[in-house]
Amino acid sequence: MAAPLLTALAESERSVFWLDSADAPEPLPPLEGERSCDLAIVGGGFTGLWAALLAPPEDEVVLLEGERCGWAASGRNGGFVDPSLTHGLENGLARWPAEVGRLEQLGAENFAAIRETLTARAIDARWEQNGTIDVATRRHEVDWLGDAARVARKHGARVEPLDREAVQAEVHSPTYLAGLHWPDEGALVDPARLAWGLRRAALDDGATIHERTPVTAITRAGDGALLATPGGRVRARRLLLATNAFRPLVRAVARYVIPVYDYVLVTEPLTAAQRESIGWRRRQGLADSGNRFHYYRLTADDRILWGGYEAIYHWRNGMRPELEENPAAFNLLAANFARTFPQLEGVRFSHRWAGAIDTCSRFCVLFGRALGGRAAYAVGYTGLGVAATRFGARVALDLVYGRDTELTRLELVRSRPLPFPPEPARSLVVGATRRALIRADENGGRRGPWLRLLDRVGAGFDS
Repeated sequence: MAAPLLTALAESERSVFWLDSADAPEPLPPLEGERSCDLAIVGGGFTGLWAALLAPPEDEVVLLEGERCGWAASGRNGGFVDPSLTHGLENGLARWPAEVGRLEQLGAENFAAIRETLTARAIDARWEQNGTIDVATRRHEVDWLGDAARVARKHGARVEPLDREAVQAEVHSPTYLAGLHWPDEGALVDPARLAWGLRRAALDDGATIHERTPVTAITRAGDGALLATPGGRVRARRLLLATNAFRPLVRAVARYVIPVYDYVLVTEPLTAAQRESIGWRRRQGLADSGNRFHYYRLTADDRILWGGYEAIYHWRNGMRPELEENPAAFNLLAANFARTFPQLEGVRFSHRWAGAIDTCSRFCVLFGRALGGRAAYAVGYTGLGVAATRFGARVALDLVYGRDTELTRLELVRSRPLPFPPEPARSLVVGATRRALIRADENGGRRGPWLRLLDRVGAGFDS
């Protein structure tokens, strides 16, 4: 690795930039003893927090979080608020063509409701609704962006194709060949502040939240459920599981979700000269267009958050703190950053971290019931959950309360993705897919036999 890149990484802290804030709230006390409630929620990320906020106001709600609210994926992501509920229009068209129009409308309504909630509840999540740009850095990706623009326009989206000159006028990088600007699609937030704001709002509405309270077991108990924790137990009439990539507490989830590690770097604040050298005056969120892609953005204090590219699975759904330190992944991120913005040579990285994404084979949230209908879950967002989690919480609440609604009748909600096989086949399948995606990027985007097989069975990894 080149010396300048080693220097750029040398002083970075293994710390999540968003969570490394003096504004972080004081921890809430863990559960001690026994209690009962109408609705128990397991998981204090976005899904669980939205569920606590959207639950019936007359019900007693208890939320149990193993660490701190927003500590895991909800506080470690890039803060991209994408309106899509289906991980993009094209994925939705491939899987639910008959209802994709309604899903797009529901996504837009959900996006607007998030913005309205932040205003109504005085949640300062540093919302910036600047749109996004997908950039092409390989010739075949230029064609992909053209196809995406045609599909988007056919379904009523406003998009602006950018040629090489136009995209480089927006953001100055010699690697860009073309771009696709989505002026109405998406916002940026500080995800930790979003989680903390939802936590405060849920508490204000009367929910009880216990942090540092991992749930170790769940069993049926009469017409409800019994949750065991290190310090006590909770008896709940209903249970909502928002466990993301962590060990499933019910067998129904285990086949469908795996954790893959995503890695992120954040630079020190840019100087005025450095900021001028990259343009980026409209502060859009950016993403590459390859199978392995970077997502990146500016923070409120003009740092660059640079993440993605690698998505690493570990044997038997491995999730351990030591897996967050991956020098090879961070070095690769730094090298690709240097190629994208060579004019920023000398910029140092202040933070590096990793987080586990709850991945399923259809790339968007999946739903279900467990424990004879006493429990419902929403998991599997596959890295696009900042906005979709509110929708996921609404659907899971409808399911656990036994409501027959438009949402519960959606095919998106009623269908299941292709399950992952057990080990050792699980590791073999994930590894083979990762290698095939790398080959496709290096071979003009052409999908080889393995990826074509996955396409046929409904598990076509494309991002």
